[in-house]
Amino acid sequence: MIEISDLSKSFTLHNQGGTVIPVMRGANLSVVAGECVALVGASGAGKSTLMRMIWGNYLAQSGRILVGGVDVATAEPREILQLRRHTLGYVSQFLRVVPRVPTVEVVAEPLLNVGTPREAALDHARGLLGRLNIPQRLWGLSPTTFSGGEQQRVNIARGFAHDYPALLLDEPTASLDVKNREVVLALIEEAKARGAAIVGIFHDEAARNRVCDRVVDVTAFTPQAA
Repeated sequence: MIEISDLSKSFTLHNQGGTVIPVMRGANLSVVAGECVALVGASGAGKSTLMRMIWGNYLAQSGRILVGGVDVATAEPREILQLRRHTLGYVSQFLRVVPRVPTVEVVAEPLLNVGTPREAALDHARGLLGRLNIPQRLWGLSPTTFSGGEQQRVNIARGFAHDYPALLLDEPTASLDVKNREVVLALIEEAKARGAAIVGIFHDEAARNRVCDRVVDVTAFTPQAA
């Protein structure tokens, strides 16, 4: 489902005389359906860079990033948008939404985008919000007014609303209490059971050991290690 081959990336610092900083070279990674792979490595090793290249926010210098048969490295913007709508989900650490949109609609949006009937999408969103212990009195309010922990849980609900065949998870259990951490781990296990291919950054070692099938140290992809 996710196939990365000979992937390279560098950044050009235009405000520092055009200095080029290579951050990744010759990266290879394969993630099959129903598998969860954890990215590990020291801060700055390239974990987030690799995730953002898979998502299509960072452009690769060379190599391929196949997700469901689409090469993100060379795809047109419209193709990436379609991929994100139907195939590739992303749970980041931060919630970015249009202000004033009610929380239940924020969570239901991925389902509405793929044609799910509105009431069915809203019902599913309500179920996820309840499962993640977001008080019902908040469902009609914009999540931009919520606490950091509540926003994180809304983001998780939104990311798991549609059954994406592939998922990117950026520290999905960070800062969660024991009760909500357990809910998130269960959601990940359910996604694996239905066949989702998952790539994640898990600083929570216990969570990583529970849900991840393999660990990949991205330090092996840095130019210094090549």
